[in-house]
Amino acid sequence: MIRLKSLMIYHEARLVELLERLRKGFADFDAGTLDAFELDEIVHAYMLAARELWKFCAVGGSQVGQRLGMLELWRERGEEPDWWEAGRKRR
Repeated sequence: MIRLKSLMIYHEARLVELLERLRKGFADFDAGTLDAFELDEIVHAYMLAARELWKFCAVGGSQVGQRLGMLELWRERGEEPDWWEAGRKRR
């Protein structure tokens, strides 16, 4: 249960980061520095990134421990995923 909670905390923290990028896109649109098409690209990129993050975190059972192990290894190597970029690669 503690391991699942750890993964949920990770998921929420990364989701907040993705939402902040989306929020910035809307702020830039409101300020007139982005047009509707540019904002649409940001919204689409957010959706892809959030989906990739969800696919990584939405696991159960023994996969929770595997995912936490992967995160630990990535952090040790300085290779923790940039979920925004992971979504962009899906395109």
